[in-house]
Amino acid sequence: MEDTLEKIYIIQPITRENADKYRVLHDEAVSLIESAGAVYAGTIYQNIREINSATFIGEGKLIELKERLYGLPDITVLFNGELSPSRTLNISAALNDRKVIDRTTLILDIFAKNAKSSEGKLQVELAQLKYIYPRLKGKGLALSRLGGGVGTRGPGETQLETDRRYIRGRLKYLESRLKEMEKRRSMQTARRKKNEVKTIALVGYTNTGKSTLLKRLTGADTYIKNELFATLDPTARTFTIDGVEFLLVDTVGFLQDLPHHLIEAFHSTLESALHADLALIVCDATGEYDMQLQTTLQTLSDMGFSSPYLLVMNKTETIADKSIFPFESVAVSATENLGIDKLKREILRRFENDYLFCELFVPYEQVNAYNENKRLLTERRTEYTDDGIRVSVTIPKRYADIFQNFIQK
Repeated sequence: MEDTLEKIYIIQPITRENADKYRVLHDEAVSLIESAGAVYAGTIYQNIREINSATFIGEGKLIELKERLYGLPDITVLFNGELSPSRTLNISAALNDRKVIDRTTLILDIFAKNAKSSEGKLQVELAQLKYIYPRLKGKGLALSRLGGGVGTRGPGETQLETDRRYIRGRLKYLESRLKEMEKRRSMQTARRKKNEVKTIALVGYTNTGKSTLLKRLTGADTYIKNELFATLDPTARTFTIDGVEFLLVDTVGFLQDLPHHLIEAFHSTLESALHADLALIVCDATGEYDMQLQTTLQTLSDMGFSSPYLLVMNKTETIADKSIFPFESVAVSATENLGIDKLKREILRRFENDYLFCELFVPYEQVNAYNENKRLLTERRTEYTDDGIRVSVTIPKRYADIFQNFIQK
């Protein structure tokens, strides 16, 4: 089976900007290759003191790479960074017209592979066309050498022959469609706020277990796979804690050095995080969780995020010492159902100023008066006595005065 899969060889540049994180970036590139359905074939590293204007990396390193790949015509080369169209062309030419892609092209390919909903597909196409548009030269020479395989899924297969005018028109159409969907989502958000349903957004680095956590908290049947960007389309499910109903929304994951225009393309999907009452930032406790957190916070900051958040350290089942995690974080294992009750208590604590958890006693002669307003609260437990009804309830504090005569001191 592996013989039929596309093989990708990585060029990993090491610059002053990425010297402290290039190994993480490289490991992510390997994971991206696997998530795209291809096979990792090897890596060549290049320390770069001065960027080559034509090819980014030096001529000597390209000659070395050409020799390494001699006799292997079917291997694609991935530059683990972003390349200009001319540099893509020049590297390809130096490698005997070998197919060359960059990190953004690879991510876009995974997006195209994983988008399932109509909105997700529109967002992917918008991101791809925005990336392709400035790279069209003449008849698309810079992209025409890509052929099939990774980096050419979605509109990339059909847009090579289109002119810039058509793409401009298509971009306007896609943006207008997404704005319509965004408007509908804003109306849904306003309706939920009117109905006092609190929204919680699951955000964080890709592949940290957000979808697994959503399934654990809500019991929803969601798509879960151990690969990057497995979830692109937002998933929303309701669940309750002590009578308080929440809407939990899963969002697209972030990645280190994720190009800004890709974040913009998924802005409407990520809007659920911007307007959430609380964000759960999920980190993989077995990985570089500090980097994951900083990347997530920076991305959210760039989007104008200002909601309160709770840090959730996931995949902690094999970690005995939880004190190593950031202060006030909650350690859980979504797969093993560990720490979930504590997480629920912490979520509820974040909303304690909005709700009153108390006992009511309703004399039988006042049951009708109680029933008139019962829709405003949630009953958790009911006990019938000789004189009346004892009820454990959750009341939004704005309605507490209505039930003042029934509240047990």
